[in-house]
Amino acid sequence: MVKMIREDIDWHTVKDEFRNARPFNHVVIDNFFLPDVAEKLSNEFPDYDDPMLGFYNNAIENKKVFNKWDRFPKLTYQAFTYLAREEFLDKMRFVLDDARLWMDVGLNGGGWHLHSRGGNNNVHLDYNIHPKLGEQRKLNIIIYMTPNWDPSWGGGLELWTHDDNTHRPKDMVKLVDNVYNRAVIFDTTQNSWHGLPKHITCPEGVVRKSLAAYYVRPAPANADPRGKALFAPTEEQKGNPEIEELIRQRSNVETAEKFHKGQN
Repeated sequence: MVKMIREDIDWHTVKDEFRNARPFNHVVIDNFFLPDVAEKLSNEFPDYDDPMLGFYNNAIENKKVFNKWDRFPKLTYQAFTYLAREEFLDKMRFVLDDARLWMDVGLNGGGWHLHSRGGNNNVHLDYNIHPKLGEQRKLNIIIYMTPNWDPSWGGGLELWTHDDNTHRPKDMVKLVDNVYNRAVIFDTTQNSWHGLPKHITCPEGVVRKSLAAYYVRPAPANADPRGKALFAPTEEQKGNPEIEELIRQRSNVETAEKFHKGQN
């Protein structure tokens, strides 16, 4: 298998930045994949209108997704394989200081993510307990794959603090711009509110592309049993009973799947 990531990443620095970051543990690594690998991975993404893609299109999320591992093109298949191998797992375990960590090779919620003009993803908490493994989701890695993205189009990842009184996001304290070949790694168990709630304004035909993989560990006895993402309304949506009902159904394992369409 080809080499995937650059060898000069200082993982001690990565660990320090991760542990000292706010509002929750996270780190940003630029130029993550080797340049030729990043270019080929970006080119392997399907067209936004490809009928094989699944999609969510409602008032709190508008995106397309694909996670059928056996149908990924060759290099994308290899990239996800690398992210699951001991060589990379050891790096994630080092950053987290936890040897009980492995990648969800089923890519539940992971894989390819695509947003076109008008796309969004309200600020949310990710699922906490994997619905099939019963393990706790602990780390996300997301790698942005769109060259020449203009930050004025939006599409950056917003990181928010947690409001202990309302149990919802409080303040947006960091924006991670959507920079090509940038990896974002973050802990999902620290009331880690994140998302891109503002509708993307990129030109028609331009797509925000990202690769996403998630890492799990044995669930602590007191772990929140949440099995689906918990979204928050935008400021304009607060108090809207239809939005609140949508959020309730979207966060329920029994009803969430009706919002996921397609993926042939």
